[in-house]
Amino acid sequence: MPRMTFITAEGERLEIEAESGRSVMEIARQHDLVEGACEGSLACATCHVIVADEHIGRLASATAEEEDMLDLAVGVRPTSRLGCQIVLTEELDGLTVRLPA
Repeated sequence: MPRMTFITAEGERLEIEAESGRSVMEIARQHDLVEGACEGSLACATCHVIVADEHIGRLASATAEEEDMLDLAVGVRPTSRLGCQIVLTEELDGLTVRLPA
């Protein structure tokens, strides 16, 4: 199973092993790290994460719909993404994301 790391707004690192095929939002919700209010339907930005610079190139580009939702998020950075749009795979093993304040 692939592993990923969440860094909380307070700087705490949480390494998690999760099933391939689950979204970062689903994994984060399971650990009470994000709200994920729209449950992954691209209708909110409550699963906003900031992907580590060294990992952003491993992801497909954001869609126009995702970019529109990110416009509503607080603390957006150049590597911001919605966790519901990132599916953890073996190829993304080691992915690190920061949760915005």
